[in-house]
Amino acid sequence: MKIMQISIFLENRKGRLHEVTSLLGNNKINIRALNIAETGDFGVMRLVVDKPQEALALLKSKNFVASTTDIVAIEVADKPGGLAEVLKTITDNNVNIEYMYGFVEKRSDQALLVFRFDNADNAVAALKQNGIKIVTESEIKSL
Repeated sequence: MKIMQISIFLENRKGRLHEVTSLLGNNKINIRALNIAETGDFGVMRLVVDKPQEALALLKSKNFVASTTDIVAIEVADKPGGLAEVLKTITDNNVNIEYMYGFVEKRSDQALLVFRFDNADNAVAALKQNGIKIVTESEIKSL
């Protein structure tokens, strides 16, 4: 139930994000979720794409510093308090969230969020046990 996320380390300079997104777009790789964290000189662009293995190989072939991380994508009720309900389940099961971000689009009336947990297997077990829908990689590809 884990999904591959690609992290790309980029110099913080004009046009660098365009280079990545146009490379992926020109190769028919669709970005499904995106997060950018930056410091003064460098940033990390985190992506969930429809063809992760192809994207990783392509980025590396163009000398981008890229790596993969396992993340978990879940459905969250798109209503006030929906996220709090999910976070309570995670907290009650002693799982730490390292970071999270939202998807570009939705596949239903539920919001889709990406989570990086300190222990993804424990998080998945807790989420399943509490009836929280985990989104599969094939579902991501079909968005």
